[in-house]
Amino acid sequence: MRIARFTTGDEPSYGVVTGELDEHGQLDEDAVVVALAGDPLYVGVKLLDQEHRLADVRLLAPVLPRSKVVGIGRNYAKHAAELGNDVPSEPLMFLKPNTSVVGPGDPVFYPPQTQDLQYEGELAVVIGRICRDVPREQATDVIHGYTIANDVTARDLQKKDGQFTRAKGFDSFCPLGPWIETDLDPQAFLDGVRVQTFLNGDVVQDGSTADMVFDVPALVAHVSSVMTLLPGDVILTGTPEGVGPMQVGDEVEVSIAGLGSLTNRIATR
Repeated sequence: MRIARFTTGDEPSYGVVTGELDEHGQLDEDAVVVALAGDPLYVGVKLLDQEHRLADVRLLAPVLPRSKVVGIGRNYAKHAAELGNDVPSEPLMFLKPNTSVVGPGDPVFYPPQTQDLQYEGELAVVIGRICRDVPREQATDVIHGYTIANDVTARDLQKKDGQFTRAKGFDSFCPLGPWIETDLDPQAFLDGVRVQTFLNGDVVQDGSTADMVFDVPALVAHVSSVMTLLPGDVILTGTPEGVGPMQVGDEVEVSIAGLGSLTNRIATR
């Protein structure tokens, strides 16, 4: 089930998106959004007798994290190597504020403090219930679903500061979308799900979740051993190799097999 957050010009609503994805992660032109009675994270999936053509609505970030976005650094060995870093012996965590979240089609603003803004296409995990100390074998019990993320990073500030907060925390630095897929089989990640990033139509990242150093259950277990996770919290699972700079006017698309694609354009702040 694909759960989207959308607007027709009024207050944001939630809905279930129908239709089939093509090989490029796009839905067919007959796709519709069937409205839901409230946020399914809190009221469950209650369909209303109301639907809209997907082409007639504006998709928003599918979730607004109640408290936090937890990023995982260097979770792909080749990405760690391309930046001259060692692979960590346990998941390397950092936080992005919920104010960094934007949706599909929203601009990513290039702040004046950086000269090296970079993309990082990632699989994102959306938490569905309050949890702490989750055993890895029970991780799927607390996962609401999966979406796509771009962990936008000011690389020069990351190097200058020696930690990640400023470099990854600016407003608009966490595009999420286009929806949450709740029925994706987590076991598929054992065989790998393709993660690609396109910069102005050219492939710049082409990896697989099979190459994660720590898989999704391990990440949920590790993060929840440190902090309580709340419904709507998001865990970013790391990025494959191929990260690089973006410029004002560039269009960045992150595509994940079975999930769809997330597109944003870089704009002047």
